[in-house]
Amino acid sequence: MSDTPDSAVHTYTEQHRTAFLDDLASWLRIPSVSAQPEHDGDVRRSAEWLSAKLKETGFPVAEIWDTPGAPAVFAEWPSGDPDAPTVLVYGHHDVQPAAREDGWDTDPFEPVIRDGRMYGRGAADDKGQVFFHTLGVRAHLAATGRTAPAVNLKLLIEGEEESGSPHFRALVEERAARLAADAVIVSDTGMWDENTPTVCTGMRGLAECEIELYGPEQDIHSGSFGGAVPNPATAVARLVAALHDADGRIAIPGFYDGVTELTEAERALFAELPFDEASWLRTARSRSASGEAGYSTLERVWARPTAEVNGIGGGYQGAGSKTIIPSSALVKISFRLVAGQDPDHVQQVVRAWAEARIPAGIRHRITFSPATRPCLTPLDHPALRAVSRAMGRAFGRKILFTREGGSGPAADLQDVLGAPVLFLGISVPSDGWHAPNEKVELDLLFKGVETTAHLWGELAEALR
Repeated sequence: MSDTPDSAVHTYTEQHRTAFLDDLASWLRIPSVSAQPEHDGDVRRSAEWLSAKLKETGFPVAEIWDTPGAPAVFAEWPSGDPDAPTVLVYGHHDVQPAAREDGWDTDPFEPVIRDGRMYGRGAADDKGQVFFHTLGVRAHLAATGRTAPAVNLKLLIEGEEESGSPHFRALVEERAARLAADAVIVSDTGMWDENTPTVCTGMRGLAECEIELYGPEQDIHSGSFGGAVPNPATAVARLVAALHDADGRIAIPGFYDGVTELTEAERALFAELPFDEASWLRTARSRSASGEAGYSTLERVWARPTAEVNGIGGGYQGAGSKTIIPSSALVKISFRLVAGQDPDHVQQVVRAWAEARIPAGIRHRITFSPATRPCLTPLDHPALRAVSRAMGRAFGRKILFTREGGSGPAADLQDVLGAPVLFLGISVPSDGWHAPNEKVELDLLFKGVETTAHLWGELAEALR
């Protein structure tokens, strides 16, 4: 257990609360929307603001790393201890588009504090969760009397996460020597809810494909030719129908190769969470749960691979009838992957499965988008235990565990750097990521500050 005095951390954090929020508000006023070219200058201004603030915090190295797209920020603060481990913090400084007419009660880029919450685009996703590290490391130093962190601390804050991180992996590969670390902390995530602090232990990967089928050179009369030539819309329907078996398992040979199965201990931890399926269904705007037999809803969305039809089309879509055999049809399918699955292998088996089911006389094109790998931190990993202890000290209660059903660039850090990825976030579902009136709960934001103040000592001991 680290010797960081918990009360000293809390006191320091409270003493600097107002200045911290003023600084965060200044950053939120910069509309760093990476998806809109007219904000390219704002994204750079955001990177420059953060780089300057990190230097002011005490980081001796703070640099802007250019990419073919938006700039990232890198910072480094060596520990001074010869045997100190190295920890890399990941986050992003770009934000989703936002405008008052989208349904915001106030200007999305003029943050306001109301009822213990700060409202503004990026308050939770992800500027607030990046920025709590600046006060956290200062609280760590103040409480321990150190002049440098207990770990060699690095930050990589990218500028294109909200645009799909198109240049992120290349950046990590190019700068791998500078980014080398014993563990990676991702602060672009959240907790179960306001009253249930949790640590995420993994994210699913993602593989996406579009299958286009072509039959006649043009739409043709179904009376004159129907039943005598292959129909691409029928072929697409048959492909979709063959995706799953009667138990909801994906029926593609080789798809489950390498899957890391849930342990009974993990299933028991998931079951500890206060999950209300009826409430979850209301959020999903759905009437009943469904999926792979033998697994709970949380297990299905966190720890099992999936195949989902995202779009399907072909032939006449207008009012009334048009008796044709369409010349083409298509389906878009996404596959969420779990630990142990290799995206390259999944693409190979999906392609082989689809091509084996395409009838003679139908031409095809199968296109895959760049894949995202899954990542998972074992429950007994010492770095994960350190994160849980640090968070428990800040919140004063037992920390539970979740996974994330979505996908993100964290897996690239794990894959390229060969370091375990840990997730540390304090955002809650009501924060409204990507939605109007995005906010962050201030009490939770400062729990994040205190968690990071405890974390560096905890990791220094755990990773030696």
